Amino acid sequence: MLASLIALAIFSEPKFPDLRALLVTGGCCHDYETQKLIITEGTAARARIEWVVVHQGGSSTASKIPLYEKADWYKGFDIVIHNECFSDAKDPKWTETIVKPHRDGLPGVLIHCGMHCYRDGTGEWFKFCGVTSHRHGAHYPFEVVPTRAAGKAHPALAKFPETWKTAKGELYQVVAQGENCIPLATAKSRETKNDEVCVWTNTFGKGKVFGTTIGHYNEELADPVFLDLLTRGMLWACDKPADQYLKPFDPAKTRFRWEKSTDTKEPPKAAPAK
Repeated sequence: MLASLIALAIFSEPKFPDLRALLVTGGCCHDYETQKLIITEGTAARARIEWVVVHQGGSSTASKIPLYEKADWYKGFDIVIHNECFSDAKDPKWTETIVKPHRDGLPGVLIHCGMHCYRDGTGEWFKFCGVTSHRHGAHYPFEVVPTRAAGKAHPALAKFPETWKTAKGELYQVVAQGENCIPLATAKSRETKNDEVCVWTNTFGKGKVFGTTIGHYNEELADPVFLDLLTRGMLWACDKPADQYLKPFDPAKTRFRWEKSTDTKEPPKAAPAK
C-alpha cells in the first residue's frame, strides 16, 4: 500500500516546473497598481506561473529604476514581462543592461507602453520590441483581427475569436517592423486609416519576444480574451507546452482582487522628470 501511494505521488507531480516570471512595471500614464494584479492573478489562474513583481519608478517618464542597477537583475527567471513606461530614460548603457539578457536568450513579453520606452537614439530598444512606435491615436475601442497567415495558426491565438472589440483603447501607430517581426493581429486606426499591428512575435538575438500594444486601460487587460492571449504568448516565448502548463479555468466562477477597482477615469499624467 505504501509503495502504491509513493508511486501515485511521484506520477501525479507535474512533469515541468512552474514558470517563474518577473513583471517589471511603473512609470507614467497608467494604473499600474491595478494592472499588476490583473496581469499576475489573471495569468496564474490560467497556467502554472509563479510571479515576482517589481514596481518602481513612480510616475515619471525618466526614472532609472533600482532593479536595473544590477547587472544580473534577470537571474532566476524564465521570462520577463515589461509593462513599464519610461520613454525619457535615454542612456544607451542603461538600455543595454536591459536588453542584453534578452539578446542572449531570455524570453520577453512587452505590453503597451513598453513599446515607448528607452528612446536613447540607438534604436536598440525598438530592435528588442520588434516594432517601432512613437505615438498613439485618440482613445476609442478598436477591433482586433488575427492576420490570415501567421495569426490564426499561432499557438498564442489558439483560443482567440475571429474578431475582438476592446472595451476601451489607445491604439499605437507602428511606423516600422523589424526584420524578425511576425504580425499576429491588427486593428484599424481612425487616424492613419492603416491596419496597425497590435500583436506580434519577434526574435531578438537568441531571445523570443511576444508583444502587444493593447493595454492602456484596465478593462482591456482584464478581458478574458486578453488574459488568454497573454498567458499563451508567455508559454510560446518560453517554449513551454501548453498542455503541461495550462490549468482548468472558468472566468465566470473566479473572483479577483482587481475587480474591486475600476478605471473609469483617465490614468494619471506623467510626473515632472527629476
